[in-house]
Amino acid sequence: MSEAAKPWSMARVVTASSAGTAFEWYDFFIFGSLTPVIAKVFLAGLDPTGALVAALALFAVGFAFRPLGAIIFGAMGDRIGRKATFLATVSLMGGATFAIGLLPTYAQAGIIAPILLIILRICQGTALGGEYGGAAIYVAEHADNDKRGAATGWIQSSASFGLLAALLVIFATRTMLGEQVFEAWGWRIPFLVSILLLAISVWMRVKLSESPEFAKLKAEGATSKAPLRESFATRDSLRRVAIAFFGIMCAQGAVWYFTFFYMQVFLEKSLGLPGATKDMLLIIMTVVSAPLYVFFGWLSDRVGRKPVMLGGMLLALALYFPGSHLIAEATNPALVAAQERQPVLVETDLASCSSQFDPTGTAKFTSACDIAKSTLIARGIAYSTRASGDGQTRILAGQQAVPVPGGETVGDLKAHKANVAAAVNGVLETAGYPKSADPKAVDMPILLSVLLLLVVAATALYGPQAAALVEMFPTRIRYTAMSLPYHVGTGWVGGFLPVTSFALVAMTGDIYAGLWYAVAFTALSAVVTIFFLKETRGKPLDEC
Repeated sequence: MSEAAKPWSMARVVTASSAGTAFEWYDFFIFGSLTPVIAKVFLAGLDPTGALVAALALFAVGFAFRPLGAIIFGAMGDRIGRKATFLATVSLMGGATFAIGLLPTYAQAGIIAPILLIILRICQGTALGGEYGGAAIYVAEHADNDKRGAATGWIQSSASFGLLAALLVIFATRTMLGEQVFEAWGWRIPFLVSILLLAISVWMRVKLSESPEFAKLKAEGATSKAPLRESFATRDSLRRVAIAFFGIMCAQGAVWYFTFFYMQVFLEKSLGLPGATKDMLLIIMTVVSAPLYVFFGWLSDRVGRKPVMLGGMLLALALYFPGSHLIAEATNPALVAAQERQPVLVETDLASCSSQFDPTGTAKFTSACDIAKSTLIARGIAYSTRASGDGQTRILAGQQAVPVPGGETVGDLKAHKANVAAAVNGVLETAGYPKSADPKAVDMPILLSVLLLLVVAATALYGPQAAALVEMFPTRIRYTAMSLPYHVGTGWVGGFLPVTSFALVAMTGDIYAGLWYAVAFTALSAVVTIFFLKETRGKPLDEC
């Protein structure tokens, strides 16, 4: 159909859909970007390491409920329509985000504060579970067959616009108020600003009409009465759902969230890069990524969805370990040199050591072994462990040793850990371990080059993804069938990547151990894509 003959404007469809999705991503991402502040404000009763892990777990909670939102809003979208559904999702997301900005802190309300925060994160996750599928499908069902990848690429880029908006608002607020005021109350501003974005988003989407594919289906009386059963109880549809999840979404969750979220933890926590520098790097990565989503979507219209997405997976696999080592050497060469020259060793009674896996952030870690390990983890120091001959615990850095007493019987465990940390930090400093990365010593060209290669991998995989997923399922069950694998992949594989990868580092003492999580899921998707994913570019939606 020619552009002049269409009763809608593709520019208007793409703009309204992408802008609304970007606003929802903004709402969701400000929480992830403020994880260290959230840990201090809402989890002040925990030690620093436990608070960070708990904050990462709170971030993951929002993702955990995305599949629920996919089921609820997916069925709604297939039964009553695309437009009404993504109006509901954006309203729920915006309202929950605004409410976070009004919550009392832990100091003001105690345990009630994190409980309320969890409830609002659940609302956010549920809303986002219905948003992406609706926006991607709405655009795809309007687009020409040979331009579907490029059109839906704008939906993919909306994530970068949302993240960029979140980072810019946070950066501007921090700069204007100063770090002390920002941590006291200024952190609320990015959440409260969302009410303005909500108003704009709702206004833009109200002006849209229903998608032509769904309108035709509804006029014919052919809409699904039981989209959940049709999506997941028939062999052919369930097979498509499985391929979508294992062949596309496992990798997407791993590659994208490794690049844009876990890398923040790695740079700031493990390598000691100042938060402001990390934020600026992330802004650059996000700006560069925005046009790449559209480019790779366009490229998939020319050469196919499968080769472009597979290329992104293989590039990520090639980068995970060597790229992370290059990032470490470029970011904090003094730390890398100290670890090679005087590696840190924990001598202890191995039987007293726990796994250090604490997704809720509530474990006390009172044994001497646990205190020694958590102290080093809080500094981002890699270490190895061996049995001590006398059963006592000590941390060794070069020729120096710090005895670490257990905290099982101390009255103030938090103060006890602080005293141990002070002693350990003194020894580490003497051994040449820097407190943080020296901005003057950062090799910015190398660091930025590796980060941007990761961005290329993430965007090559993500850019064509919306078109590929839409083309896998028939119109009558498309919203339900594609939303669930998408949000299980991004919500569970991607959302739990930061907390699980950080926990792997905590368990092993190896700052690179967390990479195995991303490697495993990316490799799985690459294999499934090669052998099972069919090419669908350029085909009419009713023939895919």
